[in-house]
Amino acid sequence: MRKILPALGAVCLLLPSAAGAQQSVADFYKGKSIDLYIGLSAGGGYDLYARITAKHMEKHIPGNPNIVPKQMLGAGGQKAAAYVYEVAPKDGTAIAAGPQEIALEQTLGTLPIKFDAAKVQWIGNPSIDNNVLVTWHTSGIKTIADAKTKEFVIAATAATGASAQYPQVLNTLLGTKFKIIAGYPGGRDMDLAMERGEVHGRGSNAYASYKATAPEWLKDGKINMIVQVGLAKEAELPNVPLLMDLGPTPEDRAALKLLSSVTAVGRPLFTSPGTPPERVAALRRAFDLTVKDPAYLAELQKINLTLNPMGGEELQKLIEDTVNTPKPIVERLLKAIEGRDVKELPAADATKGGAK
Repeated sequence: MRKILPALGAVCLLLPSAAGAQQSVADFYKGKSIDLYIGLSAGGGYDLYARITAKHMEKHIPGNPNIVPKQMLGAGGQKAAAYVYEVAPKDGTAIAAGPQEIALEQTLGTLPIKFDAAKVQWIGNPSIDNNVLVTWHTSGIKTIADAKTKEFVIAATAATGASAQYPQVLNTLLGTKFKIIAGYPGGRDMDLAMERGEVHGRGSNAYASYKATAPEWLKDGKINMIVQVGLAKEAELPNVPLLMDLGPTPEDRAALKLLSSVTAVGRPLFTSPGTPPERVAALRRAFDLTVKDPAYLAELQKINLTLNPMGGEELQKLIEDTVNTPKPIVERLLKAIEGRDVKELPAADATKGGAK
């Protein structure tokens, strides 16, 4: 008995510790609110995923805090990310819905804000799906070959973001003639610019977002999908080429695979660095429970949003692997995305969502 009792005592000491941590999280969040800073415009894919996920996460967080969505537009979602990284409380009461390419931009050294993707606490991503570069049906561009014939205007958010990078690498490696206009606040603004004829296409959006926000465009052939970005083709897009397959050399293809890997980051949620570990764990667990919640699944299905989630721990590792990409691959990609063909939309026009 003398040999067994100390071991039993140790177990008894551990059990209250775990229960205490859970109770501590509940005590902290009870009666509080969590601010959710959404970096892109209302009505787009980022916004919809963030709002719906947050609404259902509330009941799975100990203490049941309210999650309050707040639009914080700027620099293609980077303003919200920088705010949660540097300014917001480091206690689990601030979450960002940030751009999927932010870790890649850090790796490439093109990120214009103070931010370290490996230090923030990633909560989860509800949607791993391919991005697509699209053109409007009246643009005259239906294929990569068409885009080599004359200059076409493509809308983008940040000059260093995915919506500018995809057409830029096509220009550099394949000789397309996209003229990239960066500075649009978000997806809806770029879509409106296409409809108004101010631009010929949009540099990036998730295929799943088009299915949710503009199903009539797909049905009526309003947009042409020129290229898809991901690590495998979407089952519904067998004839749309993968960006990473288009590189002329093995080195180019390795660089394009790095660029394409950010699609796995999807529509991510993260909280501030320095957030206590037990609260990070609680937020991640709440996310994991949410993506299995029947009410959440039903709401996504109602508006045609797909669910293909990645949990916080796996997402954290993916981000850290991106930040630590071997230098030769990074340098090759940098050469391919030099922003020679990117122009910034004037601030006044960006507010209106129009390219002049």
